[in-house]
Amino acid sequence: MPQDLSAVAWPVRTERLSLRPATTDDLPALFEFRRIPEVAQWLPTLPTDRDAFVERLSDPDRLAVTLVLELDGRVIGDLYLSLGSPWAQAEVADLAENTQAEIGWVVSPDHCGRGHATEAARGLLRICFEDLGLRRVRALCFADNTASWRIMEKIGMRREEYAVRDSLHRSGEWLDGMAYALLADEWRAARDA
Repeated sequence: MPQDLSAVAWPVRTERLSLRPATTDDLPALFEFRRIPEVAQWLPTLPTDRDAFVERLSDPDRLAVTLVLELDGRVIGDLYLSLGSPWAQAEVADLAENTQAEIGWVVSPDHCGRGHATEAARGLLRICFEDLGLRRVRALCFADNTASWRIMEKIGMRREEYAVRDSLHRSGEWLDGMAYALLADEWRAARDA
């Protein structure tokens, strides 16, 4: 699904970071940390070849859902932001179109443990609810990816699902999965509290 992020004034700045749409020039930097085993173990695709990685992420639809996370002008991570539509009855389906998003994040291990991923995820929620006017945001992870679901909880997301052995990992094991979500009114209430 094509993305329309034109309502956002890029780059978006948080306290320490800058978020912006990725360009093909950013892709080699993303490869450098995404290929690290401790990072790659949680990603949908194992990046092993730089040229293949750059070619795959250069696809306009894939590039449209990728944002980069910069610290002092250096790419230290990337974010996933995909607009979507929830299930709706046929008579009102047009009212539900592009009212929610799925988000995700990857941060270089060199910058983990400093709150960068949490800060970026908070910034991403603000973009979703303020700039894009979405009504719901969700995020998914393997249950074993403790760092990711802890970020979801830190930014106020609610655990909505714990699925037992629902996801086949490239290790050959079936792993548990988790889904978190947050509604716009919940986000506003927490922000204003």
